[in-house]
Amino acid sequence: MKVTFCAHDNANYVNGPNVWLRRLLPALCSYGVQPQVLFITWSAEESPTALSLRRQGIDCREIYRPQYTEQRVHWVVDRLAEDPPDVFVPNLMVPAYYAGRWVREAGIPTVGVLHSDDPFYRGLLSEFVFGAGAYQLSALVCVSKFLEQEVLSQRPDRVLVRRIPYGAPLPQRVAREPNGKLRVAYVGRLVEQQKRISEVTRALCRAISQVVNTEAVIYGEGPARPAIEQILREQAEGLPVHIEGRVDSDQIQERLLECHALVLLSDYEGLPIAVMEAMACGVVPICLRMRSGVPELIEDGVTGLLVRDREGDFVAAVRRLREEPGLWERLSRAARAKIEAEYATEACPALWESLLRELHSSTRPSRSLNIPYRMTLPPIHPALAREDTRRPPLYRVLLQRSRRAAWRIKRQFLRG
Repeated sequence: MKVTFCAHDNANYVNGPNVWLRRLLPALCSYGVQPQVLFITWSAEESPTALSLRRQGIDCREIYRPQYTEQRVHWVVDRLAEDPPDVFVPNLMVPAYYAGRWVREAGIPTVGVLHSDDPFYRGLLSEFVFGAGAYQLSALVCVSKFLEQEVLSQRPDRVLVRRIPYGAPLPQRVAREPNGKLRVAYVGRLVEQQKRISEVTRALCRAISQVVNTEAVIYGEGPARPAIEQILREQAEGLPVHIEGRVDSDQIQERLLECHALVLLSDYEGLPIAVMEAMACGVVPICLRMRSGVPELIEDGVTGLLVRDREGDFVAAVRRLREEPGLWERLSRAARAKIEAEYATEACPALWESLLRELHSSTRPSRSLNIPYRMTLPPIHPALAREDTRRPPLYRVLLQRSRRAAWRIKRQFLRG
């Protein structure tokens, strides 16, 4: 059975969904699934996820910097027409969701993935689960219980909904009890939206300055790195708080095993992979209370600590871990046991394989896969606008060209 997934990839690209792909797709091969990935990339060099998957024998195709959504839709459908899959997974790529219309018309089922609890994913729901029938998915995978219940409460029609959580590897070793210093880590994208990385950095500086025998490290990469470095220069002088940069997903647990606590203070999540990786190592999570994912993993005072804010309550949680006898050891054991019992890596591919075979067995390709040259897409959904750049109308292109030509003539005239 051939299954084609879609994803974005770039140099130094760090995100949970790509970590998930790098673990899921090789595992699916052992179930007799032949995966392929179509990447859109803005990096001229080979990107980390594509490189990792190719090394594991996964077929990856890339398109570099396509300007408009229409070009991306055509590219996706053309690749699928060359080598039609049995199931198509647009994942989180908006043009691939639009391409799903012609994929389904050819009798190939489509599967969307709800990775997070934010306006972008609610836009995907609006357009491709509850929107026009031509663009509706065959199935939707939700990574957390909260996301699954949110979708089911809206009573989706004709779209199969399944919860398939991410998995996390269980290393043989576990983190050791703090002996001297409590080491706190952040792992993830260095961005302000969702992750609030500047506030997280300030929170780490505050905690390390107020709680004796503690230190902090930041693992990750992203556009907010200069802002973080500035905060560290201003607020962490003389403090053991530093940034390590990007660490490959295959190596991050080795780094986590040298830590004692993981910090995640995001505004929202789906099912945070960094938290699961840390818990699998016996590293205690300290997380902001939120709706999706975190409550599923962390019971306050049992498998981790939940805080109300990034200020005093967060500092108090770090102090508890450092000073309360037996607390770290108890939470560490329970955190690892939680992942081992419910979120081990092996469960995820088995559930995906079951869904893919169910969809494949219930449908048969009915005709060849093609797309009309003149494509009409639905209006841009406001929540998807960041990923949906449409080709401007011809009259606007001609107007822009004429204005540029007039400006060049005027400039030459002024110079003369």
